[in-house]
Amino acid sequence: MAFVWNPALETGHPLIDSQHKELIKAIDNLLTACKEGQVADKIDDTLNFLISYTKRHFGEEENLQRESNYPNFPNHRKLHESFVKVITDLAAELKQTGPTPMLVNKIIRNVGDWLINHIQKEDVQVAAHLKK
Repeated sequence: MAFVWNPALETGHPLIDSQHKELIKAIDNLLTACKEGQVADKIDDTLNFLISYTKRHFGEEENLQRESNYPNFPNHRKLHESFVKVITDLAAELKQTGPTPMLVNKIIRNVGDWLINHIQKEDVQVAAHLKK
């Protein structure tokens, strides 16, 4: 399964959308590296990029929420924190087991699908609030 940016993922906020595009691309690169059996260093580098970029994106998005008094900020931040934990745990598992088919499925479900769902349900609300 490929993760590709599409118009259904647009929130309408240029900064958030550009960062989401990078996250979708990083997830797709990670899944491609795992499925193609690329060397562990390449997979690890890709996962580390995803982790650091996710933290950066969440930090910037949370700053926008704080500055605009987004009413659901505490809950939104908890969602971000739990996602960072998930990808950090997956990184640890990847180091232990390598890119097994089971781990690839976990990445799809817990990273790719989560992000798409989060964008379409949560981040569109943030972008709508920011437009006001």
